Amino acid sequence: MDTLEDIADFRSARFAPVLPDECQVNPQVYGAELAWWLAAALAERGVVTGYPGGEDWGWYIEYRAESGGMFAVHCSNVGEATDEWRLSLRRFGRKVFGRDKPPFSDAAALVGAIRELLEAEPSISDVEWLFPDSAAT
Repeated sequence: MDTLEDIADFRSARFAPVLPDECQVNPQVYGAELAWWLAAALAERGVVTGYPGGEDWGWYIEYRAESGGMFAVHCSNVGEATDEWRLSLRRFGRKVFGRDKPPFSDAAALVGAIRELLEAEPSISDVEWLFPDSAAT
């Protein structure tokens, strides 16, 4: 049972890092500006997430579905680019050793809101939707 599904790749200069590399989670690993924008924009639509957190691969925001299932949206740059981005959805197991992961369909409201945001934001282009219909289970 996969834990991570890519949501979308896209281009935007809006989320380029404002701080130098030494302030990033790792050199040439970005996503803080994207994660903060996404958390705020989702909240405006009534989809509440956690505050962004950093990892060595980029940034994430956590989301609890109505079912109680826990997810995180990973926000990271593609390669070392400052204008190419990837959003991915991770699900967390509810039991020891990560078992009993919720179906990706539990995060349908989140993924739908992300799609609407990406399509509506004028600074975002070249959106490639990667989230498969088969990920709904």
